Amino acid sequence: MKVAPFIKAIEKYNENSNEHIDHVLVHTGQHYDERMSGSFFSSLNIPYPDINLNIGSGTHAEQVGNTMIEFEKVCIEQQPDWVVVIGDVNATIACSITAKKLHIKVCHIEAGLRSGDIEMPEEINRLVTDRLSDLLLIPDRLSEQNLIKEGADKQNIVMVGNIMIDTLDANLAKAQQLSLSEVLRNNHHKEQNQLLSITANNYAVLTMHRPSNVDDAGILEGIVNFIIDEIAPVMPVVWTVHPRAEKQLKTFNLWSKITSCDAIQLLYPLGYHDMLRLNKDAKIMITDSGGLQEECTVLGTRCLTMRWNTERPVTLKENGGASVLVGNNVERLKEEFNIILKEDAHSARPEMWDGKTAMRCVKAIVNHR
Repeated sequence: MKVAPFIKAIEKYNENSNEHIDHVLVHTGQHYDERMSGSFFSSLNIPYPDINLNIGSGTHAEQVGNTMIEFEKVCIEQQPDWVVVIGDVNATIACSITAKKLHIKVCHIEAGLRSGDIEMPEEINRLVTDRLSDLLLIPDRLSEQNLIKEGADKQNIVMVGNIMIDTLDANLAKAQQLSLSEVLRNNHHKEQNQLLSITANNYAVLTMHRPSNVDDAGILEGIVNFIIDEIAPVMPVVWTVHPRAEKQLKTFNLWSKITSCDAIQLLYPLGYHDMLRLNKDAKIMITDSGGLQEECTVLGTRCLTMRWNTERPVTLKENGGASVLVGNNVERLKEEFNIILKEDAHSARPEMWDGKTAMRCVKAIVNHR
């Protein structure tokens, strides 16, 4: 989702410039599920990777180590001037370390995001990647403050905006052509017979996958009870079930409780356009996803974020966004759910969240000295 606009910007730059940028798209294969990864290449018209490392699953150490071993071979063969990494996954840190050890310049798109929670693997990935990067492309001014506090050279920090919003703007019209019933029908979970009917601004969307929410039986049961007892009586709930969440719901004997609730519609993980369509007309989003916080801010969808911290504070209500941090405390969820139901939706676009970030990224790399 983040690389699609970047590649399109490179192609556009090549069409309109005397200079030509050669690029090689490397997919580490960390996100190896076809429904959750492969479909994005086709639906967003991303060229299939020039190189696929096929790393697959494993522990953090296994993923980082295996990626470094395989990516080193790519760097030695290709001899690039730059390695561009995006986001905060294990591939981001692995490829950054590998490139720097080979004296290749590193550019980090989405630099400077901080949750302040060093127990999050993603936070470690962000910190190390930013420390190694020669060029730090930031999505907002709060990220710039984070980097400067950590001693980054201001000359290497370039404000470019949020590249995910490029993808959103480029795909919103296509997503809106889908009907809500079509999205539910095409992604209906096979273990649930019902197919609900939902209408705009009268349903909730739920996504969660983080260990803090799904790996503890007591916490997960509390969230399930909140959904069934508090949300379902008020409006239908469309739950796109992540494989990790499904596994834990079954392990903790909560699956039948969910599937038997008449107001809950279970879906498989969605492609980008289907999820965007649901988000656009939802009354409320309940999620632990960082990317959905950003989309909700631009779309104006009220968002309860089931985390105690966020690396995207620009999306919070106190900073003009649409999101409220509620963690996994049921009483806090109830309180904020009832508050948010009474609020009017409003969209907001932080500085440079204008759909033109990718080209700014390309120009920042070309102009960096």
